[in-house]
Amino acid sequence: MRHVISVLVENKFGVLAKVSGLFSGRGFNIDSLCVGETMDPTVSRMTIVVKGEDKILEQVTKQLNKLVDVIKVQDFTEISYVDRELVLVKVDAPPKNRAQILEVASIFRARIVDVNPETVTLEVTGDQGKIKAIVDLLQPYGVRELVRTGRVAIARGAKALKSLKE
Repeated sequence: MRHVISVLVENKFGVLAKVSGLFSGRGFNIDSLCVGETMDPTVSRMTIVVKGEDKILEQVTKQLNKLVDVIKVQDFTEISYVDRELVLVKVDAPPKNRAQILEVASIFRARIVDVNPETVTLEVTGDQGKIKAIVDLLQPYGVRELVRTGRVAIARGAKALKSLKE
């Protein structure tokens, strides 16, 4: 089963290594990992996407909660959430194909961030389905390079992962 886990941590040196080490130490491959400061510069939010057995992941979550630098852990598996990913995709764009590529970009509300005589680079933001769909449509034109940020997620509605220690 795929899990999206949000972890609030103290914004300190070495915390990322400790948290990711818990997953790798249990044989989990992290599919995506995003880290960034919250509104409080002393606190960062990690969004971790992993696949694995629920029981083992429950143990990892409990162990995360025991780490000194971890403030709060939330597994989004059982709750409603919104997630997004940013992708930069560089596509071969000779003059004969450029109009079609720009039309695909427009349909998916992708931004053009670089154009040169041979390629076009698009910025696409969305959920996994949207990202997969645009990449699949651009593949026949020749995707030269693709860079992904990984997913970030937040609970829907009033549920909040407080950034202050409770």
